[in-house]
Amino acid sequence: MLRITTDQKIYFALRLACAMCFIGHGAFGIITKQIWCNYFAVMGIGQNEAYRLMPVVGIVDILMGISMLVYPTRIIAAWLVIWGLITASFRPISGEPFAELIERAGNFGAPFVLLLVQGGFKIPIKQWFVRMNDNPAISASALKTIINCLRVFSFLLLAGHGCLNFMEKVSLVNQYRSMGFHDPGKTAQIVGVFEIMAALLVLMRPFKNLLLVFIIWKITSELFYPHYEVFEWIERGGSYGVLLALWFAVKKVPSGFMISPFKNTNKLRVS
Repeated sequence: MLRITTDQKIYFALRLACAMCFIGHGAFGIITKQIWCNYFAVMGIGQNEAYRLMPVVGIVDILMGISMLVYPTRIIAAWLVIWGLITASFRPISGEPFAELIERAGNFGAPFVLLLVQGGFKIPIKQWFVRMNDNPAISASALKTIINCLRVFSFLLLAGHGCLNFMEKVSLVNQYRSMGFHDPGKTAQIVGVFEIMAALLVLMRPFKNLLLVFIIWKITSELFYPHYEVFEWIERGGSYGVLLALWFAVKKVPSGFMISPFKNTNKLRVS
């Protein structure tokens, strides 16, 4: 019987997350999501040209997402780090709250940590174009770095979404209204406080059991968007992947090494 190691679980969670980000984002390009016009306008591209370019961007994204499923390479993961950060940055630049950027930390955080799992960034150029190792061996020192990065990205994505709830973002309020909540604005604020507290807990001390609760919360709460539910859920794969990879990583570490935030774990021994 094939046994999947914890290192492989971390790797596959992040790899699938990258694929979902690309494919979900690409689907909105094919659909020609209207709000994308605002982001093209940041680059000085008019509405008519934006609608012509959206499917092109969408097709490229989907192809890259598929490549992460069938032949994952470091160069594609590196591009997702850059592309995810750029597309997330367009939101506050176009006038949306800054929380829209950090709420998407999983989009560029998942591929960033995936590269760490694959040995980091100081590797020969040709290695960026070969298939990733499906059976990575994460050292104790690398695990420390990976966990700390995952904690930061998890904090950002939870806090960002929490802030958008607390600010009563229209689409979130509409989401709660469609679910039958009597006072969707108040519901959004309550959810916002919960998610911000969850973000702080993950940053300070990622308890395994609480992490599992937050993973289930994130995966299920993203299912109820009023429009394009499936694509919205898929695009947020980075959020699920980062939280899930953190859960796997924390399970590998003896609890005594996780007492204080970013505690030095140089003497950590893992199997």
